[in-house]
Amino acid sequence: MKINGFRDLTVWQKAHELVLAVYKLTERFPKSEQYGIVSQIRRSASSVAANLAEGFGRRTTKELLRSLQISRGELEETRYFLLLSKDLGYFAGEEMEGFNQRCDSVGQLINALGRSLKERAQRMS
Repeated sequence: MKINGFRDLTVWQKAHELVLAVYKLTERFPKSEQYGIVSQIRRSASSVAANLAEGFGRRTTKELLRSLQISRGELEETRYFLLLSKDLGYFAGEEMEGFNQRCDSVGQLINALGRSLKERAQRMS
């Protein structure tokens, strides 16, 4: 299958689903958190997908690999804010398990793409 754009990447699709789920979740948060946790978690979650798109658009393996690293960091930041939100009682622990699974899935896909790119780059050198 030919990849024509970042939207064709499974990792981006899963990251985008995570962003949508985070936005939906945070709609329920207290208004007092609008400029605190809500802003932070939405920014970090959207940065995962945005960095994947940006890296793809740069068209070099080196820059895409760098963007994958940034996305991985943003993913862990998102995971932290989800944990903090759960611990503050903004959503239930059962929901956290689903978000952990989503984060794990995106992280595994980021890692797999990174490994594949590194292997391809080594074969070409």
